[in-house]
Amino acid sequence: MMDASNFDAERPRLMAIAGRILGSEADADDVLQEAWLRYSRAEGVDDVPAWLTTVVTRLCLDHLRKRRTRSEAEVPAPPTPVDPEADALLAEKMGGAMQVVIDALAPAERAAFVLHDVFGYPFDEISLVLGRSGTAVRQLASRARRKVQGTPEPAAERTARVESRRVVDAFLTAARGGDLATLLTLLAPDAIMRPDLVGRKMGTESVYEGADAVAARFNGVRGAAPVTIDGELGAAWISAGAVKVAFAFHVADGLVREVELIADPEVLATMEVVRQRNGPRV
Repeated sequence: MMDASNFDAERPRLMAIAGRILGSEADADDVLQEAWLRYSRAEGVDDVPAWLTTVVTRLCLDHLRKRRTRSEAEVPAPPTPVDPEADALLAEKMGGAMQVVIDALAPAERAAFVLHDVFGYPFDEISLVLGRSGTAVRQLASRARRKVQGTPEPAAERTARVESRRVVDAFLTAARGGDLATLLTLLAPDAIMRPDLVGRKMGTESVYEGADAVAARFNGVRGAAPVTIDGELGAAWISAGAVKVAFAFHVADGLVREVELIADPEVLATMEVVRQRNGPRV
C-alpha cells in the first residue's frame, strides 16, 4: 500500500487544481477521494506529484464530460465555493469573476488553461497529463486564454480554422475512397502520426513518419466516423456508442502535419468527441 503521508502532502495543491477545474469544492473532494483510492492500490509510482496531478486532472475532465452529457432537464446545483485554505494558492492570480469564465470553457480547455496559466505547468508536462500532443495542448490553452480575456478570434485564425476543416474533410474522403494520390497532396512531406501506448498494444506501429507512411496507413481504411474532437474535425472508431480510438489532426499552411492516434480509455474520457452525422466514414 502506498504511503498516505505522500498523498496528504499533495492534497492542498491537488484540491486547488480540482477546485479550479470543477468550480466546486464538493466535486473536487469527490475527485480527491477517487484519486486516493487509485493511489492506495498503485504500485511502483516513481514521481508521486506528477502521477497524482495526472490522475486528478483526468478524473476532473471525466467528471466534466459526464456533467455536460446530463439531460437538459436536470438542473445541477450551484457550485459551492472552493475551500479557502486550498484556494489560497490562487488568491493573487484569479478571482471569482474569472472562475465564472473558466466554468464556461470546454473541459480540455479548462484543464490546459488552469494548469498552464494559473499553476504555471510547462506544456510538455501538460501534454503528459492530458495524454495529448504538445501541439494540441498549446491550441487548447490558447483558445481558453482568448476566451478568458474576452479577445475575439483573430481573422487569420478563423480563416486557418476553416481551412483546417476543409483539409481534414478532404483527407477523410480520400481515405475512404482509397485515393492515395490525393492523400499525399494533403500531407506535409514530414507528416507524422504518433499512436499512444494503448494504440501500439493494439498492433499499430510505434510511429508513422513521412507522408508516404501516414498515407499508406489511412489509404482505403473504413470504419471510422467523422467527429469533432474538442471542437476540431477528426475521426473516431465508435462501437456500441463508445469511442474506442480517436484520430486528431493538426493542420498548418493547408497541409496535415501531425495526427494523434488516441486509444487510451482514460484519455478518451477527457475529450469531447461529437459524432458528425453528415460526413464520410473512413
